[in-house]
Amino acid sequence: FQYLKRFERGRDLDRFRYKALSVEGSPAECVQLFLLHCGVVDPSWAELRNFTWFLNIQLRDCEASVFCDPDFVGDTLNGF
Repeated sequence: FQYLKRFERGRDLDRFRYKALSVEGSPAECVQLFLLHCGVVDPSWAELRNFTWFLNIQLRDCEASVFCDPDFVGDTLNGF
């Protein structure tokens, strides 16, 4: 949710890191963003869960990868 919220506002995500245990927005705002970005017109709860699970794994791996670290790659992959 933290990434999607910043993405919706057009903020740079290259240096953002997930903040564990921080609360942002409301549950309704969270579900609304998931519905907007999951890619299914009328998703079931299972499809929303799978979307959030997959997105979470991808973002966690991205944060852990040195190749996605802007301090390591410099401006060679800006906006990638």
